[in-house]
Amino acid sequence: MEKDLLNAKTVVSKEKRAVSELEKRFSDKKFNKIFLKAINAIYNCKGKIVISGIGKSGIVAQKIVATFNSTGTHSVFLHSADSIHGDLGIIEEGDVIILISKSGESDEVNNLIPYLKNLKTKIIVITGNPDSTLAKSTDIVIDASVKTEACPHNLAPTSSSTVTLVIGDALAVSLLQRRRFTKKDFAFLHPGGILGKKLLLRVEDIMVKGKDIPVVRKDTRLKDIIYTISSKRLGCAVVMNNEKIEGIVTDGDIRRLLEKDDDVRNMKAADFMNKTPKTAHKEILAKAALEIMEKNKITQLLITDKKKLAGMLHIHTLVELGL
Repeated sequence: MEKDLLNAKTVVSKEKRAVSELEKRFSDKKFNKIFLKAINAIYNCKGKIVISGIGKSGIVAQKIVATFNSTGTHSVFLHSADSIHGDLGIIEEGDVIILISKSGESDEVNNLIPYLKNLKTKIIVITGNPDSTLAKSTDIVIDASVKTEACPHNLAPTSSSTVTLVIGDALAVSLLQRRRFTKKDFAFLHPGGILGKKLLLRVEDIMVKGKDIPVVRKDTRLKDIIYTISSKRLGCAVVMNNEKIEGIVTDGDIRRLLEKDDDVRNMKAADFMNKTPKTAHKEILAKAALEIMEKNKITQLLITDKKKLAGMLHIHTLVELGL
């Protein structure tokens, strides 16, 4: 078991060393010139970015495609082997092609070059062999070579896969910053994620509204108030006078009332309601609504539209959404 841990630590150490060697390449003016050339080609692309590879390189290519798309660089994955069986149709003039190959000698990847040049596309190569056939076929070649793989036999793509992934991330983040891609842009592309919900989700999208809002009048007796609160399951009731909000009664208000007053049978909402309930406009972000609730230590928030009751938000809804 200790040997397993030692082996695992060795893998991490080797891959860390490989990434460190990649970092040192950014001190080389020639490498920097090539890397900037790649960034400019992608940034100025009038079409889309097509990333292709086979085997482990193909899997890495798919991850880079996913990162590009989530950070504002439109890209698609093209399997090198499938490309010569009709999938080349995805490529159009004006696209930028990124070919990934550890050896630079894979026939499936190299066979693409004549067709890509015929389509007048810009070609970027990421390879672990800068002297390979693939590298010699284009003028934008990013060196992804490693001295040794983390595999003890120096065979399985491990350190080289990591370095290629890091190069992909470096390109994506550089482009993200050049495009001034913001948190809001990121959230727009990730509406199902927590960040998306924090930056995009509005109160009106998740509030309780209409007949689901527990409503009572000022003269509603305690017994009926309790029934309304229990039936709507929101822990409170809004006290209304026609369309005007008069106050709110929470289950906490009722508990406090019972603690200090023995004779509550004839009590009405007007006798113990909170006359200044916290409200928020329906268009505010759910995140902002949560901040109001946390600041005031409340679990329900009345939502308004043009000073009229539009809905109610319970903190449990925000918890369920992961906010």
